[in-house]
Amino acid sequence: MTTHPYVGMWVTSDGHIRHELLPNGRYDEARGNRQSAYQGRYTIEGNHIEYVDDTGFTADGEFIDGVLYHAGMVLYREEPKEGGEY
Repeated sequence: MTTHPYVGMWVTSDGHIRHELLPNGRYDEARGNRQSAYQGRYTIEGNHIEYVDDTGFTADGEFIDGVLYHAGMVLYREEPKEGGEY
């Protein structure tokens, strides 16, 4: 199985919103101190991402020059620390 290059953690500049794109096509979004505020699945075609959360809510975004633009938010890739933790 090949891991998509966009898999990993994406974070707003203030660290308030954190999207973890998992290699199995699922995502986990934290907001502030609320871990797993939203969870669901995602698909990526080219630079476009589609989200469907577990309640059925949908959203989308675009990856442009290494930045994720999603629902009025700007998220930047966060590299994992040693050991793979974010």
